[in-house]
Amino acid sequence: MKTLNYAATAILVVLVFYLLNAGEGLLLPLVIAITLWYLINTLASAFARIRIGSFHFPKPICLTASLLSFILAIWGLISFLSSTFGDVLDVADQYQINLITRLQDFPLINLADFEGQTPTELLGSWINLPSFLASLASSFTGILTSGGIILIYTSFLFLEQGQLRSKIAALVGNPEDEENVQKILKRIRDDIQKYISIKFFTSSMTGILSYTFLRLVEVDFAGLWGLLIFLLNFIPTVGSIIATIFPAMIALAQSDGYSLFFLVLVGIGVLQICIGNILEPRLMGSSFNLSPIIILLNLGLWNYIWGIPGMFLCVPFLIIITIVLSHFPQTRRIAIMLSSDGRLRVPLDKTMGAFGFDPTKSLLPPDQAGNPDKD
Repeated sequence: MKTLNYAATAILVVLVFYLLNAGEGLLLPLVIAITLWYLINTLASAFARIRIGSFHFPKPICLTASLLSFILAIWGLISFLSSTFGDVLDVADQYQINLITRLQDFPLINLADFEGQTPTELLGSWINLPSFLASLASSFTGILTSGGIILIYTSFLFLEQGQLRSKIAALVGNPEDEENVQKILKRIRDDIQKYISIKFFTSSMTGILSYTFLRLVEVDFAGLWGLLIFLLNFIPTVGSIIATIFPAMIALAQSDGYSLFFLVLVGIGVLQICIGNILEPRLMGSSFNLSPIIILLNLGLWNYIWGIPGMFLCVPFLIIITIVLSHFPQTRRIAIMLSSDGRLRVPLDKTMGAFGFDPTKSLLPPDQAGNPDKD
């Protein structure tokens, strides 16, 4: 029976991921809308905590201010990218030619061992700046073209959010389990909020310092690369590597030698190490306790399912899944596998079971259920 249950669970998981991939056009705008809805509410809550003496802003004003802040931020981002990205794409082909020329003469690269391809073809297959930039532009354009349906989804989420608690109460059926569900939702909300707050702070610091550094060493389009570094740092591990190598490649493409390349590589690399590997772990502590190898596998999985947007969302998804799995004794083993050190923040006697199921009793054999101390 257990084998059948495991097989059914595996088939269900595969089916879910297949449907996520097949339904990308419908589900991805919905997920982006949920993300925007959550972020707007989070910022509104931050505005509501502002006190001027005994006065505090009413909730509708806080929500309106949060919504206007996001509209201005998105408008500014679109305006900046539309005015800058076209200029970068215009010079991308020349950058590609210069980059291949520099790499052909690079003393540490020996292309003689590769037969059947010219050095230009070989390096062009490794590094393709126009293709990478076009891919980024396509991702942003795809999100913007879905802006209408994202706006509709977000509007309906705001209309529905006042009824969420009553729906949970009707769904669960009794006050005790409703309280447990609310605790799970609160922990998810708190952990996601903490992750986004810390990530936004560290990514902003990395982006601003990188922009300042690139501007000082006179790298072309420093503002765009600073923004790109800020965004890429939301992608775990891979994002920071790309955010280090990419500006260095641009520096190599625009210069006549290799000094600017090494300067940018070392400078951005030091910033990434100091902020991403020292400051960020100290701020996050052991709050999330996620396995690094699981994060990488999760990154590859969501990249396959939803591409670049999936890579941005992969860690919040993993946090939510781990929290939910840790609250049920039947799935705690999976949560332990997803964790870094095997320790979960939810004790076993605080798990929910299957809504009303006592997890402590389930651990005892039937003949010992009435006498736990029986030998």
